[in-house]
Amino acid sequence: MAKKKLSLQKTASSVSTTPTGASAPVDHFSPRRKVGAKQLRIGIVWSEFNSEITKPMLKEAIAHAKKMGAQVKAVIKVPGAFETPFAAQKLLSRKDIDAVAVVGAVIKGETKHDVAIMCGITKGLIFLQLKHKKPVGLGISGPGVTWKQAKARINDYAHRSLDAAIWMSKL
Repeated sequence: MAKKKLSLQKTASSVSTTPTGASAPVDHFSPRRKVGAKQLRIGIVWSEFNSEITKPMLKEAIAHAKKMGAQVKAVIKVPGAFETPFAAQKLLSRKDIDAVAVVGAVIKGETKHDVAIMCGITKGLIFLQLKHKKPVGLGISGPGVTWKQAKARINDYAHRSLDAAIWMSKL
């Protein structure tokens, strides 16, 4: 029996194919559209470490949230990326927060410390999303990025964190 490929492409009239071959409608939400009448209430966690990169990232995240029609209800500054899950927990516990975006930078050093830190952060943030049933958009550059690469990606990571939080809150 031949297996059917799952369709990940979304169009105005698209239908995805389930593993059993049945058709299912596709959600057409695009994170590039404005949120709409019911403003999404966002909390942002900002890792201050590497502030030459993360401060502009925070400013861009706030501007992008407004552009997308979301309302930034709170910003929590933490010393480094390792502390972001704790702050995300605080925001996700609030009734006036629908989703959280996390921004920061973990720069590659001479050891694999950046990999270990990012592994712990992502594991913690995934757990918190599932626990609170609210999305967390990850906008932390790293692991394995140089200072130059992280600076070049400031806007990308700021936008991605908000886009992911907005998209997932619409599921």
